Amino acid sequence: MLDVVMAGRPATKPAPPFGQRLSAARKKAGLTQLKLAERLEITRELVDYYERRAPNPSLEFVQKAAEALGVEPSYFLDGEGPKKKKPGPASDLETRLERLRQLPRSQQDLIIRMLDAAIDQARSNA
Repeated sequence: MLDVVMAGRPATKPAPPFGQRLSAARKKAGLTQLKLAERLEITRELVDYYERRAPNPSLEFVQKAAEALGVEPSYFLDGEGPKKKKPGPASDLETRLERLRQLPRSQQDLIIRMLDAAIDQARSNA
């Protein structure tokens, strides 16, 4: 018989406040744990640790996560909803990103691959 090992925090124990806020900001940004891990240049398992179990993340991680998610570092401390770094109306890019977030994941991935290819081509032509 195969034994199953459960990883992570027990389902009955809530995540620490930082982890709850990190998870909420990540989801609002339309990112998976893997995509956030890639932005932060860490493993997906480490993102999971910060979201579910880390009681006291380093200031360096808080700052990197805030930058990657487009929120102020204070969001992780006071929990007052994700804040944009700049006031005013959404930029054209932010508007397009929001429209992209509304698409099914498979279509998002296709568009992101096309965008990455266009950016790579523009860099090589510069």
